[in-house]
Amino acid sequence: FKVARAWTLKERFRQFWDYTYCGAAQKFFARWFWRATPSRLAPMAEVAKRIRRHLPNILTYLCHGITNAGVEAVNATIQWVKKTARGFRNVDHFKTAIYFQCGGLDLYPTHTKA
Repeated sequence: FKVARAWTLKERFRQFWDYTYCGAAQKFFARWFWRATPSRLAPMAEVAKRIRRHLPNILTYLCHGITNAGVEAVNATIQWVKKTARGFRNVDHFKTAIYFQCGGLDLYPTHTKA
């Protein structure tokens, strides 16, 4: 019976991602939260409280469709450059490696001498 309640709550929450108006999404979440927290399912209550803590940022994404995924991807690339090099002699070499990796340069020859 607990599995069925958890599955129902999970499936109901999927509708949350379809909202584009912040007010309606917030109302939906309030109703869902009211159902999830007293459900005697500790993991669902934890998830509901965690989502409530991050709700302003989630609503911003729903209403504007803007994320920081691009910045996080560049940051991951920079961390990868730093890890694979195992250190740089100076900051300028580190910057050069970042520009080289993140610059999107096409270094393949466009033509060859025949």
